[in-house]
Amino acid sequence: MKFVERAINSKLKSIAGKFPVVFLTGPRQSGKSTLLKQLFHDDYEYVSLEEMDIRNFAINDPRGFLNAFKGKVIIDEAQRAPELFSYIQTRIDKINKPGMYILSGSQNFLMMRSISQSLAGRVGILSLLPFSLSEQAKTGKLPKTSNEWMFSGSYPRLISAKIRPEDFFPGYIATYVERDIRAETKIHELDKFRRFLSIVAAGSGSPVNLTKLGVDASIDARTVNSWLSILEESYVIFRMPPFFSNMAKRYTKTPKLYFYDTGLLCALLGFTNAKELNMHEMRGHIFETAIISEILKRNFNAGRRPRLYYWRDGDNKEKEIDLIEESPQGLELTEIKCSQTANREYAKNLLNFGLASNVKIKSRRVIYDGSDKPTFSGVRYMNWRSLGDL
Repeated sequence: MKFVERAINSKLKSIAGKFPVVFLTGPRQSGKSTLLKQLFHDDYEYVSLEEMDIRNFAINDPRGFLNAFKGKVIIDEAQRAPELFSYIQTRIDKINKPGMYILSGSQNFLMMRSISQSLAGRVGILSLLPFSLSEQAKTGKLPKTSNEWMFSGSYPRLISAKIRPEDFFPGYIATYVERDIRAETKIHELDKFRRFLSIVAAGSGSPVNLTKLGVDASIDARTVNSWLSILEESYVIFRMPPFFSNMAKRYTKTPKLYFYDTGLLCALLGFTNAKELNMHEMRGHIFETAIISEILKRNFNAGRRPRLYYWRDGDNKEKEIDLIEESPQGLELTEIKCSQTANREYAKNLLNFGLASNVKIKSRRVIYDGSDKPTFSGVRYMNWRSLGDL
């Protein structure tokens, strides 16, 4: 399999030169192990706690395990031996050199719990998601249509090894549900959780209705919140809050829910090929999910935790902006449309937003499925492929 240079490389090297511990997290199969082996193979030893005998060594004799390495070391799937963290803390407090340990793991809820207890202030944290459009272009396998892009998703192995999505995702879902989530969180009602996953998938791109989720999945509100948190911390979904000038309101009002990868989303929704997306009622939501995930990748690869929001004027769906990205330079407003026609109406809410307030607007754009690149009243129209060039 050809190694693809990842966009996060320079940031990862920079962080490793500043912190004694680096933690690289992200979903399973996002390419963490491959990246670390390729980027640091000259200076680091590598060990994976996926292997049972090595994991038992680390758990039962953490001091002996760490003493087995002479220099810098990469510990993959480090969340499987949380006993190591306090011993790592003791070592770095004594020596305190940058880049002593690089830890990686796909179970963010376990890693962050251990880090907050033992390594707070000593660790640089980065997240690696599946391929961005610019990374995918390096493989020479950039999808020809938006439907192919959405249906296939962007997991590296699926793309580099030319695995069909319908062959890749059933095994991925089964492994994720049955091994990772069930083993680490003690979820025993597997059938209910699978049903819950499918119901959550049907809500991607929409505000989260916790009550309806619970009724549809036949679980109580406490379980809904718990399972959504697990999906978030495992990099399956993320929640995007609404934009308000009042900061407190952003986190008390209803967020929207999105999947990190649309290939996984399409598999959970039951799609069997890309053509089925054409007339489907979820196509717009899946396209929106793909665009916002791509913008997240751009930020994560630069080591930034973006401030992303949506805006809606009360319950009026006609007055809505799909994405607001907040920065010190102002707000970047984005409308997302799966249409191939550059309709002037798409710019209406972008132009009206903020007229009655002192909100600073950095830029306004429409990302759509068309090839034309007009500018209407200062609003740029751009094809989704252009995101790879930003």
